[in-house]
Amino acid sequence: MRKMTSTEIRNTWLNFWASKGHMIEPGASLVPVNDPTLLWINAGVAALKKYFDGSSKPSSNRIANVQKCLRTNDIDNVGLTARHHTFFEMLGNFSIGDYFRKEAIAWAYELLTSEKWFALDKDKLYFTVHPDDHESREFWLAQGVKEDHVISCAGNFWEIGPGPCGPDSEVFYDRGEKYDPKKLGLRLISEEIENDRYIEIWNIVFSQYNSKEGLKRSEYPELPQKNIDTGAGLERFACVLQGTETNFGTDLFLPIIKKVEKFAKLKYNKKNELSYHVIADHIRTCTFALADGALFSNEGRGYVLRRLLRRAVRHAKNLGIEENFMAELCPVVVEIMQESYPYLKERLEQVQKLIKAEEEKFEKTLNAGEQLLLSYLETKPERISKDVAFKLYDTYGFPLELTEEIAKERKLEVDKEGFKEEMAKQKERARNARLKASSMHLQSKDLLEFVTPSEFIYDGKPIKAKIIALFKDGKLVDKLVDNGEVVFDRTIFYAESGGEVADSGYIKASGGEILVEAVNKAPNHQHLHSVDTQGCVLSVGEEVELEIDMLKRQRIMRNHSACHLLQKALQEVLGSHVSQAGSYVDDQKLRFDFNHYEKISNAQLRKVEERVNEIIDQALMSDIRYLPIEEAQKMGAMALFGEKYGSVVRVVNFGDWSIELCGGCHVQNTADIGVFAIEFEESISSGVRRIQAETGLGAYHLLKSREDLLQEVANKLEASSLLEVNDRLDGKLRELKESKAEIEKLDQEIAHNLARELESQALYPKGYPVIIGLLDDVDKSLPLKILDLLKSRHSQYFIYLINKNEERLALLAACSRDLARQGLHCGKIIQATAKLCQGNGGGRPEMAQAGGKDIRKVDEIIDYVKELFK
Repeated sequence: MRKMTSTEIRNTWLNFWASKGHMIEPGASLVPVNDPTLLWINAGVAALKKYFDGSSKPSSNRIANVQKCLRTNDIDNVGLTARHHTFFEMLGNFSIGDYFRKEAIAWAYELLTSEKWFALDKDKLYFTVHPDDHESREFWLAQGVKEDHVISCAGNFWEIGPGPCGPDSEVFYDRGEKYDPKKLGLRLISEEIENDRYIEIWNIVFSQYNSKEGLKRSEYPELPQKNIDTGAGLERFACVLQGTETNFGTDLFLPIIKKVEKFAKLKYNKKNELSYHVIADHIRTCTFALADGALFSNEGRGYVLRRLLRRAVRHAKNLGIEENFMAELCPVVVEIMQESYPYLKERLEQVQKLIKAEEEKFEKTLNAGEQLLLSYLETKPERISKDVAFKLYDTYGFPLELTEEIAKERKLEVDKEGFKEEMAKQKERARNARLKASSMHLQSKDLLEFVTPSEFIYDGKPIKAKIIALFKDGKLVDKLVDNGEVVFDRTIFYAESGGEVADSGYIKASGGEILVEAVNKAPNHQHLHSVDTQGCVLSVGEEVELEIDMLKRQRIMRNHSACHLLQKALQEVLGSHVSQAGSYVDDQKLRFDFNHYEKISNAQLRKVEERVNEIIDQALMSDIRYLPIEEAQKMGAMALFGEKYGSVVRVVNFGDWSIELCGGCHVQNTADIGVFAIEFEESISSGVRRIQAETGLGAYHLLKSREDLLQEVANKLEASSLLEVNDRLDGKLRELKESKAEIEKLDQEIAHNLARELESQALYPKGYPVIIGLLDDVDKSLPLKILDLLKSRHSQYFIYLINKNEERLALLAACSRDLARQGLHCGKIIQATAKLCQGNGGGRPEMAQAGGKDIRKVDEIIDYVKELFK
């Protein structure tokens, strides 16, 4: 066995598969692109899903990659076991309708055992197969594997919902009897017992069936295109090849653990390793996810990251680390990974900034959670309910252990079983969501096998075209008499993609005009025109005329080109960190989503809008070329982060000002855009903002509508012209300010008078004033003003005020701090009196408020409070 660094393992994997004719596919971003079904890329095949479900054809049918993955379905096992991680790298090799079982097994064995590659000991390798998969067993044996090293396991069948599925074969490495204290031997594999002896390092899936609901596995139809999908965990390979006890001892984790140790009061050993492992795992995840464009938030993937960081911070406290330090670990992650992921270094500063801000926010949240728990405990519950414990954990990141610790101080128990039930429900919801997200579409055999090319002509001028294929429900037909899809030898209809909507228009056939309802891309990239022929017959081989709605196309082009100018202007005004997070372009508007971490000021927004219009006014010509991807990158062409591009790309330039990779439709000259106007700017999630804008006639109408609104304001202000609006408005605001000041002065006088009146009625049963007052429907701000005045005049006091109107009572109680320390509790008094009048409320010992519905209970409330101080 050759000892290898993690970088050497990656390179060995990719070099081997390249030698077998595989295209090396760069790993995708953790944040899925154009796949709303996935929260994260969670498997090596996830980024290649479109190839496996037949919705798209790859440029090579043999692919290998190293894919970053993120899973949180068993987050609570991270640190407890030797191999569970939230972030991991999956080594993969894939065959899309090319080689199958025989070659996959032969090459796998070569890679594992050859002295040129991993050189693993053949006698320490074991292979599992499905009991009905006799072919796989025979192929392993043909490599020289011993009979007792090929084990049948009924669970060896990969299936996650409808779509491609099939038997799989797992590869295990035997680390020896040292890791088998009960001497169970191969039972650990055959009975699928969790263990540290036989480490699963690779899974090879023979994807050959189409899973369908309602059918038994034996009835599943064969796929028209059989595939190989494999995944080998880099961290597990590293553990084996570096001879460490767990994955955390490898060069992927140990430097992070050593860095944590410099901050911790407790050293890294068996007793404390759980917290060290959690921190090391979670900071890797956060660093990569943030660098890939994710952000902390209260929903979706942002919530996942928030939960991970907070869990790591809690474990840091277990090690005696009180200061915020997580951001200090990011450079270590980058140093470990930079050879394989050089982009991390460029984004390190921003990642650290985000983590520091999140740590500070968590500190406040923890305090809020503690307050919630203490308030709940003041209600004197018999035990802490499952709902409260789970809310503290799920919403506030409050560890159950801390809840138990505080409860123990009050001699209370926590409903741990109920808490576990809530956790199980949450995991089940997540599991169901993953199953739904992971399912792939059923393959359409005819669409997959249809490879005849179709040319797209960008200029949009009417053309004659020949029908080369007709599809009905995914099946090839010779004629179409109602709804279906049409493919032409050439087309002027743009297929919806890249955020740009499809063209509209007509097919002019011998039987009449047919409306094109939608245009999408087929698996082999031809444009599929969706139509309803309304009884008109279309036939393969027929020549027709295609005509698009040119006015709509022109408006789409203006908006799309303006999107490019907008991105460049944002980078100039806000900074080079701005990058596209999504876009949508149609004939009415453009919408551009981008990464930015604070609200944009009106001045900045004005500057962005002005800059775009300056470029429009400069009448820059567009220059659209097809270039090798390397050449385009050298030119500085902007690309959507995480998007996959071919070896040759379409580059859209406007002068030397804006250069982007883009397959959409654009104006020939920026002057064709006419005018650009921003409709609004908003936040759509944490760290992601959106600008919606219009161009051309749409921008004119937008600006005129604002002018009309301003004219309406002018009329209401009785201004003689729009130029006078500002002066008139200033005058009205001055009047309003003066009126508010007068009202405030009157309120203060009323408060002084009422305070004196209440003070004169004070009781002194215990040497300090007990002031109980009934206010008759005064402004809601007055009771607090009265309270402040009374508090300022006495060092010791209890004050109870009732504000009564025709429908409700507002109750307010306050006492001095020393009385609260002696046991007086305004919150409890308010709770008790609120119950008397069908109300509810509460608060702190020193101050509390409530509302009540039964206004008839005023005298009963006053008597109750007086009785407390007899």
